[in-house]
Amino acid sequence: IQGSSMSLKPARKKKCKSCKDTFKPFSSTASVCSVACAIAIAKEQATKAIKKDLKQRRQAAKTKGELHKETQAVFNKFIRLRDKGQPCISCQRHHLGQIHAGHYRSVGAAAELRYDESNVHAQCAPCNNHLSGNAIEYRINLIKKIGTGGVELLEGPHDPKKYTHDDIRAVKKKYNLMIKGMEI
Repeated sequence: IQGSSMSLKPARKKKCKSCKDTFKPFSSTASVCSVACAIAIAKEQATKAIKKDLKQRRQAAKTKGELHKETQAVFNKFIRLRDKGQPCISCQRHHLGQIHAGHYRSVGAAAELRYDESNVHAQCAPCNNHLSGNAIEYRINLIKKIGTGGVELLEGPHDPKKYTHDDIRAVKKKYNLMIKGMEI
């Protein structure tokens, strides 16, 4: 076209999303070099969709027990990070060995306090395992840490807590986010 400002640009070469070879696209939206590569990309996307759906179905099928086990592990990790560098709540010693998240009121005795941060503190493995929580020393040092009123609140009567699947997932999500903030 004479005198026109329009010019035809030659097609630029692109890299195929599947095989990574360079090719001259037949249209501006083409991202693969051949039908075979297009099929390979479609299969990959279908496989990802199937895996995602399977993962969601597995999550939905988990029992409350399985969810509590996962959530308790996340909560315990939070407690260990929160109390890092502090001595064992019971014996007040700094240990080089394994540190647990020791419950003052056990999950069996007071399941409603399972995820209560004032009920759980860093505790050495010997106190938690071999001395059954070393409860007397735990209580003495817990009073120093959270006060008599806080300990009496933990020891007092509580309404039973019936966790739903969504409640447990929400607790896990909350503590995962808190852990991320602490690890940065």
